[in-house]
Amino acid sequence: MIHKKIKLIVTAPVLILWLLSAAPAGAQTQKDLISNMKKFSTFLQMVEFAYVDTVNENKLVEKAIVETLKELDPHSMYISKKDVQRANEPLEGNFDGVGIQFEIFRDTINVVHTISGGPSEKLGVMPGDKIIKIDGQAATGKNITNQYVLDHLRGKKGTRVDVAIFRAGKKDLIDYSITRDKIPINSIDAFYMLTPETGYINLNRFAQTSMQEFIEATTKLKQEGMKNLILDLRNNSGGYMGTAVDLSDQFLDAGKLIVYTEGVHSPREDYTSSVNGLFEKGKLVIMVNENSASASEIVAGAIQDWDRGIIVGRRSFGKGLVQRPFSLPDSSQVRLTTARYHTPSGRCIQKSYAEGVDKYYMDFAKRVKRGELIHPDSIKFPDSLKFHTSKKRVVYGGGGIMPDVFIPWDSTIISDYYLDLRRKNVINLYVGGYVDKNRKNLQASYPDFKSFNKTFILDSNSMKPFFEQAEKLGVKFDEKGFKASESLIKSQIKGIIAEKLWTLSDFYEVANQSDDEVIKAVEVIEDNSLFDKLQIER
Repeated sequence: MIHKKIKLIVTAPVLILWLLSAAPAGAQTQKDLISNMKKFSTFLQMVEFAYVDTVNENKLVEKAIVETLKELDPHSMYISKKDVQRANEPLEGNFDGVGIQFEIFRDTINVVHTISGGPSEKLGVMPGDKIIKIDGQAATGKNITNQYVLDHLRGKKGTRVDVAIFRAGKKDLIDYSITRDKIPINSIDAFYMLTPETGYINLNRFAQTSMQEFIEATTKLKQEGMKNLILDLRNNSGGYMGTAVDLSDQFLDAGKLIVYTEGVHSPREDYTSSVNGLFEKGKLVIMVNENSASASEIVAGAIQDWDRGIIVGRRSFGKGLVQRPFSLPDSSQVRLTTARYHTPSGRCIQKSYAEGVDKYYMDFAKRVKRGELIHPDSIKFPDSLKFHTSKKRVVYGGGGIMPDVFIPWDSTIISDYYLDLRRKNVINLYVGGYVDKNRKNLQASYPDFKSFNKTFILDSNSMKPFFEQAEKLGVKFDEKGFKASESLIKSQIKGIIAEKLWTLSDFYEVANQSDDEVIKAVEVIEDNSLFDKLQIER
């Protein structure tokens, strides 16, 4: 069952009629709406005919729209005419750039998400970072627009842009020199057999192509003997709701509610599973973390509520609002929150934004401060948000999806030495040069990834050139820091070599061998007693 994207685009005259018809019944409400429209129109005429200086009415109206949307919720947004075509590119197409999803908030460029496999992600740029300078020039203030960011960060593949980033907890700005590249459009980064019976799929976003990619990956893994599946939705910030419904449908029997949407002006709409699904039988584990949002939470919530699989990781982001696009007369667009989505048990997982947008986006910092990423006991849900799964297990709404099996975040392996290596792009630069110089010898010694993965080892001698290059790039060797991050550094070096010789999926296969969260997910999927205890279908 393939659901089309939900879109509602109307022009201005139709929009006014729609607003009037959608408003709560009562002549007074419609009268107030018309009165307010006239009020704003009259105000603009006053400015036009009486203000002391010449003004740009277009900018004035845009500013009014933007500031109004800030008063509504954190996810309603305005997109100017020149930005509309580019707004969906991370989900629909490809482009040359630095590989980030961003938003301008309080006149500052905020990194919402780094696109997996893109140049920013490889250097260590993180969600929540704020871009303060671009090519040495200040990149904050009232003149910073979406177009400004696109004009300065996009560019031809192979060209370079320098940015200075503010990161919470760091005193000084962090400098990055980013080489633009072709931004990957595949939504599945990796799929392979973790064990003889357990397949692994890493989905980075819910795009137009995701279902076709998933079908191809699942079919191939089944041919290789897959009986169990680990679906990795960590750091997946979402995408199309229809794609999330279609993916959930692959795991559920026919006729089961997957999600429903409802708002004051949007009657309840149910989305249910169809007859056929590629993985309706077999043990299923879904991995989430604090950066798993929106469409990711639809899938995790449906699977959890129907007791179809086990959710592992840490509490997800908590975005349960549905945005629909409305076209304005100049072809600009407002993406307006029109409904909340609810999981099958009735949960709305949207976290509170009652204290304003600023505090809403500080939620992650609060989680860190409370110790939530390490200690699940620090997470408190009120009884008013208590719901039950199909097997009467207690689950909670109002703040993301709480996993069935908590996996604490291990910060001990992230040393300052490792962060400096990433900031200076040492690992990528070293591996790039190493592979270019040794490609023929590597291909002769390792005719395929399987032989490379099994026998390639980074010992003390082979690491010496790496340390030397790091020193030349300004990262002084720190023995304590290296020992703390040794497994991570070596894993990334080996993984990137594999990626350059073969595919991105091979990078993940290397990296996951030392990823404690993936290792834990395998332990969970092999624990039949846990499936029995939680009454999970398989």
